[in-house]
Amino acid sequence: MPVPRSLPLILVLGLAAAPLAPASAADAPRMACLSKAEQRAAVASHKAVPLAKALKAPREHGRHAEAVRARLCRHGDKLVYVLTLLGRSGKVFTATVDAASGEPVSAR
Repeated sequence: MPVPRSLPLILVLGLAAAPLAPASAADAPRMACLSKAEQRAAVASHKAVPLAKALKAPREHGRHAEAVRARLCRHGDKLVYVLTLLGRSGKVFTATVDAASGEPVSAR
């Protein structure tokens, strides 16, 4: 069976993009979400603000949306709330809130 002419180009492009990916899973920032018991313990020990305060952060920065899902996760050495939100337009987006301060980290 003949080799398609585009195959070498695909291989070259694939190899060129490879350095953009982390060398290993250990190099990428790790996010592990906490269990319900771990979440309660983090809030009780003041390592994380209550979820209600974290949910206010996107609203205070002009993103009026309804929470669809909220998770408290370890991101590197920090705790963050990962919020899945449904905007007024019907678009779903994710917001990350620093769990220690309740301040938004990112929204996409």
